[in-house]
This record gives sequence, C-alpha cells and structure tokens, in this order.
Amino acid sequence: MAPTRERILAELARIELPLPGGGSLVSRDLVRALTIEGGQVRFVIEADSPETARALDPVRARAETLLRALPGVTAVQVVLTAHGPAPKAPSLKIGQHPTPRPAGPQAVSGVDRILAIASGKGGVGKSTLSSNLAVALARQGRRVGLLDADIYGPSQPRMMNAHGRPASPDGKTIIPLQAHGVTLMSIGLMLKEDEAVIWRGPMIMGALQQLLGQVDWGRLDVLLIDLPPGTGDIQLTLCQRTQLTGAIVVSTPQDIALLDARKAIDMFAKLKTPILGLVENMSTYVCPNCGHEAHLFGHGGVAAEAARLGLPFLGEIPLALEVRQAGDAGTPIALGDGPVADAFARLAARLVAGGMA
Repeated sequence: MAPTRERILAELARIELPLPGGGSLVSRDLVRALTIEGGQVRFVIEADSPETARALDPVRARAETLLRALPGVTAVQVVLTAHGPAPKAPSLKIGQHPTPRPAGPQAVSGVDRILAIASGKGGVGKSTLSSNLAVALARQGRRVGLLDADIYGPSQPRMMNAHGRPASPDGKTIIPLQAHGVTLMSIGLMLKEDEAVIWRGPMIMGALQQLLGQVDWGRLDVLLIDLPPGTGDIQLTLCQRTQLTGAIVVSTPQDIALLDARKAIDMFAKLKTPILGLVENMSTYVCPNCGHEAHLFGHGGVAAEAARLGLPFLGEIPLALEVRQAGDAGTPIALGDGPVADAFARLAARLVAGGMA
C-alpha cells in the first residue's frame, strides 16, 4: 500500500533542523510540492537563503533515508532549493494581463480531457460536486486534476485539505499540490485564507491563462475546472481559449435555480461548448432519525429540464449533513462509503463509461 501524505509529513516532523530556533521541516513550513505516486515520493525543501540550504543538506539526506524505510515507498526524490536575499515568495506573479497567444482554443499540455463544472448561480453545490467528483474519478483509477477557477471565492484548498504555497522553481512553471489522489491548483493556494482578490477583468483572465498554461499538470486523463457561478469573464475566456471536452451544469431542482441554469446552458450553446449533461444536486433529503424522505428544494426538476432540452441527465446527488461536514473538514465524502459516496461513484462511472473522463 502506498504511504499517505499524513504518514510522510509525520516522518519529516521527526527530523530536527540545525537552524536557530530549531523546529522541523513541517513546523517551519519548508516542504513544497509533495507528491505521492504509487510508491514514489517527491518534494522540495525550500530554504530562505543559499546559506540555509547548505545547512539543510544533511536534513535532505536524512529525510530520504527515513522515507525509503517506510513500507510501500519504492523511491524518494528530495530537491533542496533556496531563494536569494530577496523576499521568500518566488518571482512568479499571478494576475497579470493576458499575454498574446495563438488564435482559437488551445490544448493544455499533457491533459486528455477538460471538463468545466458550471452553474448559473451560486449556492447550488458546484464546488462540492467538483471536489467529490474529482475524488470519485481518482478512486476509479483515473489521473485527475482539479483547477479552482473561482478566482474571487476559491474554496477547493479548504475542501481538499491542501496547504502550502505551490513551488515555482523558475518563476514561471507552477508545481501543483496533491490531495486525495488529485492534482490540485487554486489561486487560494497563493494567498492567505482570508485575503481578498480585488482585480478587474483583464487580471482575472490573465490569472486563468497562467493557472492553465503555467501549471505543470503532468499526465492527466481528465482536468475538472470548478468555475465561478454566472456567465462572466472566466467562462468566456475559458470557452474561447481552451479546448474543452465539454461542460457539466449543476443545479438544484427548484425553479429559481433552474432559471439561472438555463442561462448557463444558453451561454455554452452560444460559445459552441458541448453540454455533457446536467446534475441535480441536493435532490433528496433522508432524515437520519426516522428515514423519512423529503424534497426540500423540489425533486426531478433538473431531469425534466434535461429531457426538455434533449440533454443527458447524469444523476442526482442527495442532500446530507455529512457532505457539508466532510467538505469543511477537507475530506470529501466521496472518499468513504455510503449513499452519497455511492451517488458520486455512479456519476464518475457514467462519465468514464461515456468516454468523458
């Protein structure tokens, strides 16, 4: 069995640093770009100066020795990097104006399929569905990436329990993080958790261009893009400049949500982006005490809308307290078992069977 991220960090926390103030690689937040692929473990130790890096070379060797001794570890690669006397943050800047690119939609290197997860309005559970669908696809053996494209309200770092600033060894390439078997990138990883993004449209479009084109995604079967709600700059830029496999539209069954979902569907149609299907979220609530089934937001509205428009209906996701609790804890419910996890597994299986993921 492959080692877990938690086990790797626990081992690294045992190594005391030969630095003023002591501490460990973990407590001093020096570990970057930790990836675990099968039994292969790779990460970067990021020192604040060349002098500190030289002092940490024995720590690098010690870390490799400790990790190689763990059950399931077949290879360990630790890279030691250092910043100069400049501030610790890399020279990479997110949020520049877009740079000129070839006309027309472009592919993302190494990525076979790109699915946009969209909604016409906020509050319908689109980000929750994105994180759980990514995990469900990974559990079915797919190589999955998740891009949090909600620049103003990034939530995937919390929902996927991803911490630490992504490394950028050359100030251009961005090394994404790994969480629950998913390759993850979000603007939220580049900011403090409570720091607002106050950008105009061109900076937003430039940031999306960077998050797609400068991230080293590796080889992926599918990249899910968690879009912000609505039909604004991010959606327009993505559809016009990226080769999308298609879009999945998420809505609750109530009429108000469906009004906005129709606008999202109309937008994708006008931008000639295929609609892969619709998902009804918060479809059914089952009381954990008495087993009574209730439809707090209605039921079947999304399936009826899909039939009316001639679009595939991909499935229903129940409304359950544990979904919220799992998202807040950073452990998507699709990681476990039960009716909700099964619903996400069925959705993932349908996408895989249909060649969409």
